[in-house]
Amino acid sequence: MNILDTIVAAKRKEVEERKSRQPLDLLERKEHFHRTTFSLAEFLKDPSKTGIIAEFKRKSPSKGIINGTADLWEVTAAYARLGASAISILTDEEFFGGSSQDLMDARSLNIPLLRKDFIIDPYQIYEARAIGADVILLIAACLTPEETRKLAMLAAEMQLSVLLELHDEEELGHVNEFTPIIGINNRNLKTFEVNIEKSLEMASKLPPHAIKVAESGIDKIATIQLFRENGFDGFLIGEQFMKAADPAKAFELFIQELKSNKLG
Repeated sequence: MNILDTIVAAKRKEVEERKSRQPLDLLERKEHFHRTTFSLAEFLKDPSKTGIIAEFKRKSPSKGIINGTADLWEVTAAYARLGASAISILTDEEFFGGSSQDLMDARSLNIPLLRKDFIIDPYQIYEARAIGADVILLIAACLTPEETRKLAMLAAEMQLSVLLELHDEEELGHVNEFTPIIGINNRNLKTFEVNIEKSLEMASKLPPHAIKVAESGIDKIATIQLFRENGFDGFLIGEQFMKAADPAKAFELFIQELKSNKLG
């Protein structure tokens, strides 16, 4: 069993436990459940933003502890202030060291918040709404095309944006009318190898109207430029900033270089 299978198996147990602790009627009474959400598509297309979905992540199965001391508010507030188009917050605790509370702690920011987790059950979409998320991640490798469509349709009904994550061409069948924003993960979830060329080739096979987001392995301005030249609007970057002693400063320097390069 690979790491993805292990995570999904653990997630199924976790979701059942959460259902027993907080049934849907309790979630629907939460403070954020009925708030107006921010549109990820609008923020990605906003020319005043950078297109970067900046991530707050403490650890990962492949890297171990990435940054166990960063202050969530300090980092996410800097992301928002310096031009991020959205903020991705890991809410998986066992494998990534995150929590729902992390997302709630950042909710006062006026920017789309992506609940980055392994969504396998409709309950998690209600939960995402309740904790103040604007966007959910659907990972094709965890779902069948029909499951993807049903979950994406429910998210749309609840005014949540969906970022559909693909890893290879075999997953193109997961794309549907409820998944206009499509992320291509440059890192293979099973081997953790990064292959940008494969992602670019795969992007050419997406529907022409798709809003494309490049994910993982982005650590250079030149890589962002390459993806932009190939029609990408968004760039999900986490480790590049979080591995620094001061992620907020690392993001600021990256944005300065990005803007300087644009002007040049």
